[in-house]
Amino acid sequence: MPIQSPIHSDNYPASFYHATAKELFQHPRLEESLETDVCVIGAGFSGLNSAIELAERGFGVTILEAKKVGWGASGRNGGELIRGIGHNIEQFEPSIGKEGVLAIKQMGFEAVDIVRQRIAQYQIDCDLRWGYCDLALKPRHMQELEQELTELEQLGYPHKLKLLSKEQLPEVIGSERYLGALSDMGSGHLHPLNLALGEARAARSLGVNIYEDSAATEIIKGEQIRVRTEGGEVRCRYLILAGNAYIGAKLEPHIGGKVLPAGSYLLATEPLSQALCADIIPQNMAFADMSIALDYFHLSADNRLLFGGLCNYSGRDPKDICAALRPNMERVFPALKGVKIDYQWGGMIGIGANRMPQIGRLPDSPNIYFAQAYAGHGVNATHMAGRLLAEAISQQAERFDIFASIEHMTFPGGPALRSPILAAGMLYHRFKDLF
Repeated sequence: MPIQSPIHSDNYPASFYHATAKELFQHPRLEESLETDVCVIGAGFSGLNSAIELAERGFGVTILEAKKVGWGASGRNGGELIRGIGHNIEQFEPSIGKEGVLAIKQMGFEAVDIVRQRIAQYQIDCDLRWGYCDLALKPRHMQELEQELTELEQLGYPHKLKLLSKEQLPEVIGSERYLGALSDMGSGHLHPLNLALGEARAARSLGVNIYEDSAATEIIKGEQIRVRTEGGEVRCRYLILAGNAYIGAKLEPHIGGKVLPAGSYLLATEPLSQALCADIIPQNMAFADMSIALDYFHLSADNRLLFGGLCNYSGRDPKDICAALRPNMERVFPALKGVKIDYQWGGMIGIGANRMPQIGRLPDSPNIYFAQAYAGHGVNATHMAGRLLAEAISQQAERFDIFASIEHMTFPGGPALRSPILAAGMLYHRFKDLF
């Protein structure tokens, strides 16, 4: 099978996920004017789960998607379902208090449970497997994992955790690269595009209307909001902006300037023998190391290694994803040196300045809500965001207000300068990560 390159078009980008998609469904293009309770822009995880949560509460919902369901990061990501929301939550204590910090940490557990429950309730076949490890590369990483284990136990984390020394690592991974790990049986990995497609089916079963190839071109604010596309218009009481890295500052400047698209890339090997899989990943777990420029990887259902990394803040894709990622993969697993690569792909994730998801409402239009900027950890956080948005629209905004109270910086300099500014900032953090 030849290498599949990233193709950015109105159809799905070529990837392992697209090649193994199970519930592809052709939704219509909006060609009319209609009215609904809630309009959602974006049919990724945030938009789909907002729609499901709202429809389950009795709201009429219409989703407008510029491309296809799961076309963006939701259908291209590393497929790792990991506990937690945000980074360094204690930094936000001055604005949300100790109670808010604790609530976000607990929501980081609930977020994974939402995915677990959604898959079970709607019988979504997305290769869900439990088991995940954070991998330490430095002695200070081991100290951080010890602290993480203590905190998780104090918070009452309900799933099995184990701190692994270097001598114990062969239990979970066949690599000499790491000093230790924290294993977590409450996190895991899955096929993200099949999850998104299954959630689209769930939304349709609840009466949600989904329109693809229907990019929002204009938002007219007011008590009744009007969202225009090239082919039609949706009138609604509430609007949710869930386009994340693809929302663009032109459609809504207030949030477009607070999220920066950053590239993330993956490859998939040819199917590996059962014996080789058992050697490199004996318990079929997912992994990510603890560096700023991290590697993340797991096995697919058909025994391929899916290996990701190369988070790129410059706005420029690598000329050859395979050539850029293969050395990293072979450094982790020398046994895979020269293995055939069947797929390579990438896409944009949304990054905010403080690496905390941005969930709130527009200051000039309190009936317009948004969720974005998951910083590469969105599989669970998007599902939690959908629940919080539905709670707020249902007049139960206590948990939503915690996130809405966090301030988020607008990247300076306009679109042309935002990528270089963030790239320079991340270069500084990568330099610090060397020590």
